[in-house]
Amino acid sequence: MSPKYSVVIRAYNEEKHIGRLLEGISQQDVSDVEIILVDSGSTDSTREIASKYSVNIVNIDPEEFTFGRSLNMGIAAARGEFIAIISAHCYPVYPDWLNELGKAFDDPQVAVSYGKQRGGETNQYSEHQWFKQYFTEVTQPRQGHPYSHNANAMIRRSLWEEHPYGENLTGLEDLAWSSWAMEAGHTISYISEAEIIHVHDEKPSQVYNRYRREAIAMKQILPDSNFSLWNFFRFWTSTSISDLNQARREKVLSQEWWSILWFRWMQYLGTYQGYRYSGKVDAQLHHQFSYPPGILSTKDPAERQIQPIEYQEKGADQKEMEN
Repeated sequence: MSPKYSVVIRAYNEEKHIGRLLEGISQQDVSDVEIILVDSGSTDSTREIASKYSVNIVNIDPEEFTFGRSLNMGIAAARGEFIAIISAHCYPVYPDWLNELGKAFDDPQVAVSYGKQRGGETNQYSEHQWFKQYFTEVTQPRQGHPYSHNANAMIRRSLWEEHPYGENLTGLEDLAWSSWAMEAGHTISYISEAEIIHVHDEKPSQVYNRYRREAIAMKQILPDSNFSLWNFFRFWTSTSISDLNQARREKVLSQEWWSILWFRWMQYLGTYQGYRYSGKVDAQLHHQFSYPPGILSTKDPAERQIQPIEYQEKGADQKEMEN
C-alpha cells in the first residue's frame, strides 16, 4: 500500500543538518511516511547519517544536477499521493508539520501548499526580516498570487505527472511550477502552522551567488522583466534603512548594523548581476551555483496548541555518528 505522504530532500554535503531533519520527520504524527533523499555527490557523512534512518537514497551525478532535475528524480522514486519537499538544512518545528501541509489538499483546487520559514541562530539579521516579510503569521488557504517556496512545500503528485519541474532553471523552479498551476486553474495555499527552521550560515559571496542564480532564473521565467541599477540602489537603501530601524527597536543595532548593510548589498548586487547575465545556462553554470566554494493579512494568528519537537542540544546527526 502506497503511503499518503512522501518527503523529498535534496542534499549535498549536509552532515551538519541532515540528522536533525530526519529526526524531526520521524517524530511527525503520521504513521507511514516515505523519505527520499536525492544526493548529488556528497563527500561528507550525509549518506552515512541518512542510512541510519528509513531513507531511500537516490543519486544524481553532480554534472547532471539542476534543482528541477534532482527534484523530478526524487518525486519519480516516491510513491506518495502528496509529495512534501524540504531542504536538507531545514527542520520542522512541530510534530504536525506534514499534516498541516496536507490539510490544504482537502480543497480539490489546491495544487501546492507551503509553510512558514524562520531562521536559526546563524542566519543573518536581514534574512530573518526577509522570512518575516514573505512568511507571515496568518494562513491563507487560497492566496491570490503564485508565490511558493520549495524549502517547505507539498504538491499533488498527480499534477506533477502532468507537468514536472523545469530542469534548466538555475532556481525558482517552485515559482515556475506554481505559476503553471495557477494558470491551469488551481490554487496555492500558505500554511503558517507548518513551520520549519531554515538554517543558513552564509558568507557575502554565498548570498551574492544565491540571489544571482535566482535572478537568472527569473529572466528565464519572465524574459521581459528587468532590474535596473536604479532598482539596485533603491532597494538596497530602503531595505537597509528598514532593517536598521528594526534592529534599533530591538536594541541590537550595534551588533547587527554591518551584517545588515553587507547582506542587503550582496542580495541586490546579485540580483542586478543576474538580470544582466547573457551567457549560456548550461551544466557549468548549474555546477557553479550548486557547488559553491566553501501581502498577506495582518490579522492576529491563532495560538498553537501543540508542543514543538524537542531537539537535543547536540544535533541528532552527531549522536548517530558517535553511536
